[in-house]
Amino acid sequence: MFKILVVDDNANARKFLTAVLNAENFQVVTANNGKEALDALEHEKVDLAVLDVMMPEIDGYELVELLREAGSMLPVLMVSAKQLPADRKQGFISGADDYMTKPVDAEEMVLRIRALLRRSQIASERKIVLGNVVLDYDSFTVKGHDQTVELPQKEFLLLYKLLSSPGQIFTRIQLMDEIWGMDTESGPETVTVHIGRLRKRFEGWPEFELMSVRGLGYKAVKKV
Repeated sequence: MFKILVVDDNANARKFLTAVLNAENFQVVTANNGKEALDALEHEKVDLAVLDVMMPEIDGYELVELLREAGSMLPVLMVSAKQLPADRKQGFISGADDYMTKPVDAEEMVLRIRALLRRSQIASERKIVLGNVVLDYDSFTVKGHDQTVELPQKEFLLLYKLLSSPGQIFTRIQLMDEIWGMDTESGPETVTVHIGRLRKRFEGWPEFELMSVRGLGYKAVKKV
């Protein structure tokens, strides 16, 4: 079960976020401000943080900056009443992974959280081994058949995601949200183009196959 840290100085906001996340089977830890959040992170293993921006003691921007300066790669979703483009930019500059404005749509928030968690899992795994084929996340390379294929970032992440969950069907929208980000201006057809490139690159490699599932999306099949 994933554990989410909710940081907000408003008690009603904390209760709302906690109720939404608990309903989605997330475990929730709460803090009233950035100082309490840092204390909580010293004692709790947390998978993601949902932060308000305007808080006493240490605000959301400063909290994320402190985490990044300390080397923490904890996924962070900022949730704030500050709606100007400059506020969003400041959130990303400080080190946040995503930003939503209040009042939040609960369903969209959960989707964004799940996307952030999936991307975090992809990054933490680092390697996938399929027989004699190795996908190396650190170098964006696929090694096998006496060659090393260095892929463009999006192609590698797409292949890595599909092979991280072999047999699981992903829609083009899911793949777009996770790999290109929910705010991308590219359309879902981008996934189709990248799948085509990957199939051409690895045509004849017997260890895996990228399959289309009509009306649904794509899946990877491991054959070793």
